[in-house]
Amino acid sequence: MFDSGDIQDLVIVGGGINGCGIARDAAGRGLTVTLAEMNDLASATSSASTKLFHGGLRYLEYFEVRLVREALIERETLLRAMPHISWPMRFVLPYHKDMRFEGETPTSRILNVVMPWTKGRRPAWIIRLGLFLYDNLGGRKILPGTETIRLRGTPEGAPLEDRFETAYEYSDCWIEDSRLVVLNARDAEARGATILTRTKVTAARRDGDLWVVTLADRDNGEVRDVRARMLVNAGGPWVGDIIRSKVRSNSREGVRLVRGSHIVTRRLFDHDKCYFFQGTDGRIMFAIPYEEDFTLIGTTDQEHADPDAKPVCTPEERRYMLDFVNAYLKRDVTEADVVWSYSGVRPLYDDGAQSASAATRDYTLRVDAEGGAPLLNVFGGKITTYRRLAESALERIGAHLEVRNGSWTAGAPLPGGDFDVTAVDDLTRRLKAEHPFLGDYACRRMIRAYGTEAWEILDGAHEAADLGEDFGATLTAREVEWLMLREWAHNAEDVVWRRSKLGLRLDAAQIARLDEWMDEARARIVRRAAAE
Repeated sequence: MFDSGDIQDLVIVGGGINGCGIARDAAGRGLTVTLAEMNDLASATSSASTKLFHGGLRYLEYFEVRLVREALIERETLLRAMPHISWPMRFVLPYHKDMRFEGETPTSRILNVVMPWTKGRRPAWIIRLGLFLYDNLGGRKILPGTETIRLRGTPEGAPLEDRFETAYEYSDCWIEDSRLVVLNARDAEARGATILTRTKVTAARRDGDLWVVTLADRDNGEVRDVRARMLVNAGGPWVGDIIRSKVRSNSREGVRLVRGSHIVTRRLFDHDKCYFFQGTDGRIMFAIPYEEDFTLIGTTDQEHADPDAKPVCTPEERRYMLDFVNAYLKRDVTEADVVWSYSGVRPLYDDGAQSASAATRDYTLRVDAEGGAPLLNVFGGKITTYRRLAESALERIGAHLEVRNGSWTAGAPLPGGDFDVTAVDDLTRRLKAEHPFLGDYACRRMIRAYGTEAWEILDGAHEAADLGEDFGATLTAREVEWLMLREWAHNAEDVVWRRSKLGLRLDAAQIARLDEWMDEARARIVRRAAAE
């Protein structure tokens, strides 16, 4: 823990993927870093994504080629760094002749001029051209390219209505989004950064060449000031609020809040590929295999006015998503099939786009150095490009602070990810062989969550009883205590909805017991720390 009298190089506001990514990169370059997050890590946007590392196929229609190319390159860079929490996935895009563009995209406007008879429809050749660019812009080495597949009599076609005969199958990647945030924070801490969760920035003011940042601990009420040479505003949905009410800057940069909602249903199909559906309104929807026994459907794009208003999936959004996928599936998905829903707010840079869907997903970094110590404001961004965003942020930071080392994160694995992309099954079999008291699901889950660190969690355990209380769904006291000590887990919600998705398998009584146990364990941990 740092001394509050020390002068930090950076104070970062926000414990989402952008804040934690910047903290990790900066700490690895020798900067002193303190990150403050008012709630749990990844408690807002960064745990409410569609869980994909993807280039963003539809962004090609908006000619955002640089964004797509950067994201496509990053997919394989990130796969190598985190093969436990990220893995390749094949996407099936069923084709039909009435596929349409969403609104007035640049591509649709050009086609309306040169091919007016298309009347806003997406012809097959334009989709195939887009997929050709998608395959080749990023220089693939791991992921297979696009194929045209027949749907009749195949597992991919079985859940779909018979009118769909052909589909395009291409590659993208899955990511455990909230674990990505936590692992970046852990690596930042291992390299010297101080990570403060449940700590709110209540004020920040310039004092000559320094920032004085006031931090309030939400657990014990302690308030303290930290001085820093530069302030990084990675507040996500609150980035605008921090500019106006905490920093009191005159910056004219704006943020556009867009809510994206998702529903989770019982498993809808018997294969491990994702569907990419397009609706009659031109929007797209994913249906993704999720947590082995479920299907994730999303997302929507709705304006969201207030960052403090908790985002929820509205009945209208839920109905929209159900109707969307039911236009493709043989068996209608009903409200009774929905087991969970979640919603997050994307803090997009306000580029003046007419609709939420058309607003840029690219990131924008702005430095305000008027009046003394510099402030870096972070707008927008995609989870896929978080590492490149951090590198770009360090370039801007380097114009104001001495940064001794160059970029380094591209080849550095995250905690637990120090193994080959193809070795997940081998690690799972080895974990089972060395801990035969664990079930198959438990072994798969441990490797996918912790990678090679699964052995550290299980160290010294020779039978199930050695893991302590069993809370259900393979979650034990041994694992929970490790999450509390190593990953800032504070309560049951942190564990079952962010460090994992075991909330889908645990009932209310089991989650309440977990909360009770964590309260007791936290008291023991505090007493132990005081004694030391």
